[in-house]
Amino acid sequence: MADEMGVFETIYQCRAMRRLKPDPVPEDLLVRLIDAANQAPTGSNVQGARWIVVRDAEQRAKLAELNRKAVTAYIGPQSGRPAALPHQPADKRQRMLDAVLWQADNMQHIPALVIACYEFPEPVPPSGAIRAGGSIWPAVQNLLLAARALGLGAAPTTLGLSDRDASRAVLGLPDNVEAFCLIPVGYPTGNFGPVTRLPVEETLRWDRWS
Repeated sequence: MADEMGVFETIYQCRAMRRLKPDPVPEDLLVRLIDAANQAPTGSNVQGARWIVVRDAEQRAKLAELNRKAVTAYIGPQSGRPAALPHQPADKRQRMLDAVLWQADNMQHIPALVIACYEFPEPVPPSGAIRAGGSIWPAVQNLLLAARALGLGAAPTTLGLSDRDASRAVLGLPDNVEAFCLIPVGYPTGNFGPVTRLPVEETLRWDRWS
């Protein structure tokens, strides 16, 4: 059973899946994703994570258009985006970009767009909202792992929320709620498999940097 994967197997095979089918995702599975996300730790156990699951076609289309505009800017020559990295050659990086472009062209057809938010006790400026990241990103990772265990594809993006005012208007956010990322969720068109990451020997230090 997909939902009986061991935790390490799930972690090591939790690929960013951007090409997703338009097939609806059952509501009970979407609820399970949010419930799993809510099990993550939060600062002082405040539990301020909030979630908007967008299924309405008109709402999805509005968010998809905001994302498309942001992606267009992201891939432009002025973006400064590297064509290759030491651990990611140009051809592999191009495949990743192709998936981002596919998602930009098709986001309106993806069945569920999950918006990870944080509710503050009172309104905060955008620069102050960053302090809640430690209470949101662990929850996002929980959601991604739960999606993988259930056979669902997902990958977070902040591009679709780049136009803060426009995205807030679409989502109807109150002044004390900030959106952190958008997570398209659906059944993948491709296959799951192991992720490619730097070997631990290149990223680990003991006791001090040098």
